[in-house]
Amino acid sequence: MATIKTKRERVKFASDNVAGACPEVLEALLKANEGDSAPYGNDDYSKSLQKKFSEIFEKEVIVYPIASGTAANALALATMTPVFGNIYCHKLAHINTDECGAPEFYTGGAKLIPLVGVDGKIVPEELEQNISGVGIVHHTQPSSVSITQVCETGEVYELDEIKEITKVAHNHNLNMHMDGARFANALVSLNCTPAEMTWKSGIDVLSFGATKNGCIAAEAIIFFKPELVGNLSFLMKRAGHLLSKMRFVSAQLEAYISNNVWLDNAKNANEMGKKLSEGLIKHNSIKLAYPTQANEVFAKFPREVIEHLNSEGYKMNEDELDGQAARLVAAWNTKISDVESFLETVNQSK
Repeated sequence: MATIKTKRERVKFASDNVAGACPEVLEALLKANEGDSAPYGNDDYSKSLQKKFSEIFEKEVIVYPIASGTAANALALATMTPVFGNIYCHKLAHINTDECGAPEFYTGGAKLIPLVGVDGKIVPEELEQNISGVGIVHHTQPSSVSITQVCETGEVYELDEIKEITKVAHNHNLNMHMDGARFANALVSLNCTPAEMTWKSGIDVLSFGATKNGCIAAEAIIFFKPELVGNLSFLMKRAGHLLSKMRFVSAQLEAYISNNVWLDNAKNANEMGKKLSEGLIKHNSIKLAYPTQANEVFAKFPREVIEHLNSEGYKMNEDELDGQAARLVAAWNTKISDVESFLETVNQSK
């Protein structure tokens, strides 16, 4: 059977994971490669992160560098949630839909309780209604709440929205986790400080993302409540995430949070996402599924437009949000010419 050939595959806008590492991160890795260094997080880079992140968050924090976002989420939740506990999250949350059961596995059996919410966000009223069964031995016990910032529809929780959710959680003695895979993008969108978006709004533990925004493989679990750290070091070792050459993760993070690299990267990604969104809505047959508030664009395309884009080599992700919209993502290295080229291809299908 003959193979139907299309033009060269273009993964631009398929995800911000397709982007390479930014120059500052690459330079830091080369520097970290000079000489020898203590293993398993006992190196100078890893130690310095405690001070640097504490300065950024205006509070003494405890930082654990880690190589992937899934591991950061699952292991963070494992410190906060007993094996018989409930973790409340939005039904579209990455921990519920895209982590292959890792949170349940690493917690030893905790149960995810997906909430319907509104436009990808948890709402406090629904959270309140679903917290039940406390002290009843037949029920899993309410333990933690996890929100994603930027959330899975590309929207950003406002500070007041975070505070309302954390208030409900803390009133019921639940721990608050934030999946910050696109933390910097949300920060730039809200134009607030890291402290304001986290512990000052009631967040207890943060999965700090960097891989999507200019690092190679670098995330961090950040504790604003030291009492929640528990046995994380042992959990990381057991999970295979206590890296012997941890300095190469820590060096990425140190470069990333220095000299506003992370914020500049996120600013470009958000600006390109906005330009992409503005260009798409000029097309008569394309509608936005959700407002573009950071670097992700969710839009409803006619079948013929998607087929044209695929024929031109673009890989459209049609499976997002139960098939309701396709997702396009701008990255730290997206150029205006990339946006213009994509929009030109879209307009050719008119």
